[in-house]
Amino acid sequence: MTTLTIPDERIKHASIDATHLTVDLMDGRRISTPLAWYPRLAGATQVQLEQWEIIGDGEGLHWDRFDEDLSLEGMLKGWPAVGYRTKLTP
Repeated sequence: MTTLTIPDERIKHASIDATHLTVDLMDGRRISTPLAWYPRLAGATQVQLEQWEIIGDGEGLHWDRFDEDLSLEGMLKGWPAVGYRTKLTP
């Protein structure tokens, strides 16, 4: 018999490099999304990108400088931020 355990889907830590936003969750998972998905953050310097805070008991991230909030739910579901445009190739 198996026992169902509910994952702890709250943000523990985040890191950002030139191409990706990576989030470590309380349950041990690590997810990564393209930085290009977040137009308000895409042109920021590394120092500006690192000025984030966890909000809502681990449910999202906030950048005060850019008035940007990203939800963990959106990251898990693969939803880019409003304003992201995909590039269509012929």
